[in-house]
Amino acid sequence: MTAINITNVTILDNSAPFLCPFQFQISYECSVPLKDDLEWKLIYVGSAEDETYDQLLESVLVGPVNVGNYRFVLQADPPDPSKICEADIIGVTVLLLTCSYMGQEFIRVGYYVNNDYDDDQLREEPPQKVFIDRVLRNILADKPRVTKFPINFQPENNEHVQEAAESIDHPSDINEQEQLPPPSLDD
Repeated sequence: MTAINITNVTILDNSAPFLCPFQFQISYECSVPLKDDLEWKLIYVGSAEDETYDQLLESVLVGPVNVGNYRFVLQADPPDPSKICEADIIGVTVLLLTCSYMGQEFIRVGYYVNNDYDDDQLREEPPQKVFIDRVLRNILADKPRVTKFPINFQPENNEHVQEAAESIDHPSDINEQEQLPPPSLDD
């Protein structure tokens, strides 16, 4: 059992212009008090072939974390288009939401993102140079890929975690096993 369980992730302002900030409302529960903060990161994958184009959009520390339910909005600036190959701006890419405790990543939620022009004519006859102010991004929020990594949330106990990472590959598996319920207004 993990000390932190993400109960819901809602992507706010989806579909949006490429240059608009990202906003994720994240709800999670903590089953044991933690001595250190959680580190949440949002990473934009700029190229499927070369990770040097990946951009860390935001990294925030959240804490202290005691037993209970939590909710916050993670806001991040959009990726810098000048750090992405022109050929990779339009099309499908990935956005990663990760959470770590004491430098140990324990969950990664990946979303496909489709970037395309806001106009039929531009889609049919794309210009040689990308008109970034005409690009819309659409995050496929209903089909996340969730990967969990077992970590030791109590490192002072010197326990060694030897389980393999759990990975949910098929979207139908996510719906059955890891579906995040709609947000509750009671939290």
